[in-house]
Amino acid sequence: MSDSAFIASCMDKVLAGGRITMDEAERLLATDDIMALADSANTITRKFNGDVVDVEALINAKSGRCPEDCSFCAQSTFYETGVNKYPLLPAEQIVENARMAKEGGATSFCLVCAYRSPPEKDFEQICDTITAVKKEVGTEVNVSLGFMTPERARRLKVLGVKRYNHNLEAAESYFQKICTTHDFSDRMNTARIVKEAGLELCCGGILGMGETERQRIELAFSIASLSPDEVPMNILISREGTPMEGMGTIDPMDAIKAIAVWRFIMPKTILKIAGGREVHLKDKERLALKAGANGIITGGYLTTGGNQPNKDIAMIKEIGLKAK
Repeated sequence: MSDSAFIASCMDKVLAGGRITMDEAERLLATDDIMALADSANTITRKFNGDVVDVEALINAKSGRCPEDCSFCAQSTFYETGVNKYPLLPAEQIVENARMAKEGGATSFCLVCAYRSPPEKDFEQICDTITAVKKEVGTEVNVSLGFMTPERARRLKVLGVKRYNHNLEAAESYFQKICTTHDFSDRMNTARIVKEAGLELCCGGILGMGETERQRIELAFSIASLSPDEVPMNILISREGTPMEGMGTIDPMDAIKAIAVWRFIMPKTILKIAGGREVHLKDKERLALKAGANGIITGGYLTTGGNQPNKDIAMIKEIGLKAK
């Protein structure tokens, strides 16, 4: 069977409500017919998700001093990266950032903090801040606070948090290459806890950390097993001072293929191009939004800058889609 016929058969299976296998996903990722793959992923996206692109902004609400040794991360205490370190920001500053994000066109706002798990005093301050953002700005609030307990997850749900972010980062077979201070199972456990509390789950990973193509597929299937509502696809920006300093860039078309295949694996989720997209996708960001992606993070990331929301929203409209 030719690549184009195989891609079409996999698309038809997904459109009919079926699931592709690991072997099928590997063959899709290996194809040279990238545009056929992208077009099929776009067809799947449009059927299950319409023509809307989810636009989210975030704030690095507490930076640095994280006790985990994730080898890609500029905020780990294990590495000297020169990142700006600061404690949890005051509520009024976070509220103002949420207001600016909403005025810029973002429809959701995520508080991200570099913790293994927040100390009780910080967690209470975060809860008060969530209440203030909901009351004063009226935007959708999401959070990313590290490992969770069932009690804290339920508290966040009561406060009106919509979605909790906790990425798996890398395939289970590769995880010990990037982190030794916790296990892949720890991440899976927190993802399950937040879902059991009734929160939506945002769970993704990072491409370009030295993993094999099969491990990119393995990661996608692990994420899919959690039935996430949103999946951010980050592409590594290697940071000076980390073990991944000097890691080369990923070919933009390899990233496009990964995005497309992840859409085959997770047809109904919000598949969001996130950190590193401006650096690695270059002029292919529009293609990514027509090759399976239906969400973006705008305005910058945790320790790196990004596109301004008005630029991203204009791009979305240019290709005939609608910003949520």
